[in-house]
Amino acid sequence: MTDKNITSLTIRQPDDWHLHLRDGAMLQAVLPETTRHFGRAIIMPNLVPPVVTAQQATAYRDRIMAALPDGSHFQPLMTLYLTEDTDPEDVAAAHAAGIATAVKLYPAGATTNSASGVSDFTKVRPVLEKMAEIGMPLCVHGEVTNSEIDIFDREAVFIDKVLKPLRKKTPDLKVVMEHVTTQDAVDYVRDSSKNLAATITTHHLIINRNHILAGGIKPHYYCLPVAKRELHRVALVQAAISGDKRFFLGTDSAPHTDPAKLQACGCAGCFTATNTMSCLAEVFDAAGALSKLEAFASLNGPRYYGLDANDRTITLTKGDAVQYPSHIDTQDGPVTVFEPGFDLHWSVKVNA
Repeated sequence: MTDKNITSLTIRQPDDWHLHLRDGAMLQAVLPETTRHFGRAIIMPNLVPPVVTAQQATAYRDRIMAALPDGSHFQPLMTLYLTEDTDPEDVAAAHAAGIATAVKLYPAGATTNSASGVSDFTKVRPVLEKMAEIGMPLCVHGEVTNSEIDIFDREAVFIDKVLKPLRKKTPDLKVVMEHVTTQDAVDYVRDSSKNLAATITTHHLIINRNHILAGGIKPHYYCLPVAKRELHRVALVQAAISGDKRFFLGTDSAPHTDPAKLQACGCAGCFTATNTMSCLAEVFDAAGALSKLEAFASLNGPRYYGLDANDRTITLTKGDAVQYPSHIDTQDGPVTVFEPGFDLHWSVKVNA
C-alpha cells in the first residue's frame, strides 16, 4: 500500500517539544487540549516572573501536575529561563535531579515575556559550558532583536551573527533551534554534523505570510517568528517529511485570549494544541508521506533528548470531516483554536 492509499495509521504517541501552558486559569483550561493526544511536552518558562531556578521549575511542574485531567499519563518536561544572572551550578543540579530537561534562550525582547532574556552572550558562557559538560540541551528562540533588522530576516541574521559563533565557542553544546521558519535554518541544520536539531510548528507547515496580511490582517495567524514566504513554508514541509532525525515537532502552541489578540498591538502566538495531529496528518497525507509522520511527531524528538519513545500508541483514521471547537473557554476569556483553512479528515484516538 502506498502512502496515498493509507486511511488508517497507528504510531507511537507523539510528544510536543515546544509548548506554552501559561499559568493559573489559562493553564487549567488549555492543559487538557495537549494531554488529550500527547505523552510529553517541553514546557516553556516565560511566565511572569520567568521560571529561572530549579525551585521555580519544581513549583511550576507541581501546578501542572495538579491541573492534569483525571487518568492522564502526561509528563511535563520543564525548562529553565536563561538570564545573564543564571547560576551554572543551579542549572546542573536541576538537570541531575530530573527537574529541568533543558534551558531556554530568549534574546531579550524577542517574543512574549522575553524581557528578562539575554542581551550580552558573554555573560551566559559559563552556563553554556556547564550545559555542554553535562549534556543538557539549549532550546533557542532564534531571532535577533535589533530594530534595524527586517522582521523577515531576523532568523537568518541570528544564525550568522549569534548561533554560529556560539556553537563554534561551545561545540559540545546540544542545541535545538526552535520553531524554524526559513530555508536558511533548514539548510543550516542539514549542514551541521552534530549537536544541532530543529523543531517545526504545525502552523508554519500550513501558513505563509500571505495568510496573515493578504485580504486584511488575520491576528490569529500572527506569531513570532512570523511566517515567511511560501518558498520557506515548502522547505519546512520538505524537512518535516524527510525522515531526517534532526527535525521534529514542537508546536509552539501559545494561548492568548481573543481580547489580547484582537487589539491595536496584539499578542503573538497560534493556539494549535487542540487539532495539531489532525492538521499534521493532512499535511503529510497531501505530501504522500504519511509513513514519515511517526518519525517527525513521535520518534526524532525523544531520540535527540536521549529519551525512549512513548509506549502508548495513537491511531489516525481518515473519514468524514472532523469537527474541532472554534475556541477554548477560559476564566480570562476565549482562546481561538488555529484554523488551518481546509477541512480536517483525520480523527485521532489514543489507544489503551
